[in-house]
Amino acid sequence: MMDTKIAALSNIQKTNWDDQLPFVTFNYNTSTHSSTKQTPFEMTYGRTPILPLDYQEDNVTISHDSEHVKKLNQFLTKLNKQARINIIKNQERYKQRYGTNRSDPSYNVGDLILVKTLNIHSKFN
Repeated sequence: MMDTKIAALSNIQKTNWDDQLPFVTFNYNTSTHSSTKQTPFEMTYGRTPILPLDYQEDNVTISHDSEHVKKLNQFLTKLNKQARINIIKNQERYKQRYGTNRSDPSYNVGDLILVKTLNIHSKFN
């Protein structure tokens, strides 16, 4: 996924791909992921990122009081629980999709089967 984005932003000769890494990384970290329904930035820092267009001349102050830290920890805990729930839902969905066209084989005594032996060597090898 990221390689496709880097390739799309690079020049024709693909010689400046490394110049595109910060932009692609920023895009990845601020995009909502399908499994967690959240951005990696929010999962890490507990807040939405300040985007370049959001920048204002006002000074941003961050509170370091214990109440703020407590609320931030509670919010991050809630965010992580929700991410786990979303991941479990996606895993169940993948499991259902996997099982729809799959059937377990049934064997009877005397049936011929093929056994793949990759790491078994006979003394004649």
